[in-house]
Amino acid sequence: MIYFTGDTHFADSRVLRIDRRPFPDMASHDVTLIQNWNEIVGPQDDIWHLGDVMSFRGGDCDQLLSMLNGRKHLIVGNNDPSTTTEATGWASVQHYKEMMLDDHLLILCHYPFRTWNKMGKKSINLHGHSHGRLKPLPRQYDVGVDAQGLRPVSLDALLSTKSGL
Repeated sequence: MIYFTGDTHFADSRVLRIDRRPFPDMASHDVTLIQNWNEIVGPQDDIWHLGDVMSFRGGDCDQLLSMLNGRKHLIVGNNDPSTTTEATGWASVQHYKEMMLDDHLLILCHYPFRTWNKMGKKSINLHGHSHGRLKPLPRQYDVGVDAQGLRPVSLDALLSTKSGL
């Protein structure tokens, strides 16, 4: 399976205040996000993290990545320091990716686009960054945890929702 997520912001207390995530502290936030991830993503699955993984104050990114299931791919976000992008636990690191999945061309970037490659030919833009606050265009989905119940999501699950259609 292939899953998508973004904007986890591990060890970044700003999300408790700015995004009003329902946790009393960062420890419970991070434990819950790790549990949610591992309940969905298996060790042999691929997961694309569309940016803003963790605060530079959060410690060792490789230690965090070792606690998360799956082969992890990073699409770099605006809050990903070199301690995150240079961690060895990533299977790949890039700013942008186009990939075919189940006969769908996916355009992956941390940032949502207003237009994207092959938009008129039904390609799909997956993004983070907006924390569930941006009204999507057709075939555009925010895969960040704020928009997806604090969990990674599959393409099938996204396509079964009414948002982005």
